[in-house]
Amino acid sequence: MRRGRLAGVAMVVAAGVLSGCTGSTHDTRTDSRERGYAGGGGHAGDAAPPGKGAVQPGEPADFRSTFALDVDTASYSYAQRMIRDGARPAPGTVRTEEFVNSFPQGYRRPKGDGFSVSADGARLGAGAWSLMRVGLATRKSDPDAPRRPAALTFVLDVSGSMGGPGRLDLVKDALRTAAGRLRASDAVSLVTFSRGAETVLPMTRLDDGGRDRLRAAVEKLKAQSSTDLSAGMREGYRQAAEHRRSGATNRVVLMSDALANTGETDADRILGDVARYRKEQGISLFGVGVGRNYGDALMERLTNKGDGSTVYLSTRAEARKVFVDRLPRNITLRARDAKAQVVFDQDAVTDFRLLGYENRKVADDDFRDDTVDGGEVGPGHTVTALYAVKLEHGAKGRAATATVRWLDPDSRKPHEEQHEIAASELAGESLWKGEVSPHLRLSAVAAYFAEALRAGGDAASPGPEPSPAAAEAEPLPAAPSLAELHSEADRLAEEPGLPSAARLAKNISQARGLS
Repeated sequence: MRRGRLAGVAMVVAAGVLSGCTGSTHDTRTDSRERGYAGGGGHAGDAAPPGKGAVQPGEPADFRSTFALDVDTASYSYAQRMIRDGARPAPGTVRTEEFVNSFPQGYRRPKGDGFSVSADGARLGAGAWSLMRVGLATRKSDPDAPRRPAALTFVLDVSGSMGGPGRLDLVKDALRTAAGRLRASDAVSLVTFSRGAETVLPMTRLDDGGRDRLRAAVEKLKAQSSTDLSAGMREGYRQAAEHRRSGATNRVVLMSDALANTGETDADRILGDVARYRKEQGISLFGVGVGRNYGDALMERLTNKGDGSTVYLSTRAEARKVFVDRLPRNITLRARDAKAQVVFDQDAVTDFRLLGYENRKVADDDFRDDTVDGGEVGPGHTVTALYAVKLEHGAKGRAATATVRWLDPDSRKPHEEQHEIAASELAGESLWKGEVSPHLRLSAVAAYFAEALRAGGDAASPGPEPSPAAAEAEPLPAAPSLAELHSEADRLAEEPGLPSAARLAKNISQARGLS
């Protein structure tokens, strides 16, 4: 009975994976042979020694997939807010990888300060297609363990649009929480922006009365008029650079609805200033988004260019998670400019597609170019990449090799770890069977829910016009049903350690009736 009930979900997954993946729909084996490439799988990258990710001579670029790591979760949090308020999120704000990275993955953790690399997979039940999960994880930190001091410049939006509920009031509550959780050796400055920018608290250590001065400055914050975000960013980075502390974690924290309407509003100009400070001072940016009307695209681009990450807050409970439970991962770093490259073996794989990471792509040949931006990763983070993989009939041996490369935050020395995935790991059980990892199944549900939202509706029934990303994908039969994804998320909520699946199930259920 269970197998029959989930048969439809298997087809849901097949359609969801293939309709939402990046890249064109083609057989990479055929394309590479037509161009005269030699056979042989090889490993990731060009410059590494044998056995450490070197591409074999003549290997086509089509068999490599390269992207900067992304630990953002703002897209899923914002989607939850919109669904809770009775509206679907705009397709352009839905990033599949951020939905997946919002959930626990169950990966093993490294003993040191680098990464662990894991992989697993299962059959989709649609021809020769399988789902492959590549997982990267860093070691967790004890929130009370010794750590380097932090120098944090909070850039706070006090424009008129921040006056409504769940905006400036939530920012102030988050800052009160941070004031109680940061350590005496840490230092904080506050920069506000509206029509212009103002430093309302210069860089202040939190010992010897500094904590009280921070709280007093927070209480005086009031919403004002227009939004000169560029002025706030310039003043914030000026403060951070002027008071940069050697041996500390220096970071700008932007808290805003990211709706710039005064001064410099061109994203590229603002991004240029952020990039300059990042390169010259090594100061990274952490974005905290708030508000129902939220400039998601601008905040995402700012933090990508600023070597940082983004979260979205809509409740005090979420603020507590960011500034208490997950404070170390949000202000300290395990790795700079981290990138991943997955190389598929053309003797085992005929086609593959990466779900999400559209704005985090890196040229394959730039994987080991450490001047090319990657992603910044803190302690306790996990990063997941899901691939739809089409296996050769009877494929054996290696299907792919996943490699992660990063720079030490202090020495900038490069490091790598890699993991091989066998074809047998992808061609075994059907995805929805109980023997398959519940974490893999939860990742799948999150990804396919994201793909349905990106398409603009439940693809099993007529709906609004699809997003450009979905429209470019090849249409497939057996379209997904949100009802089946809801049922699977409900079942997963009963698994140990996966209570977050219950919230996902509720989101899917609520989204079904929204337009």
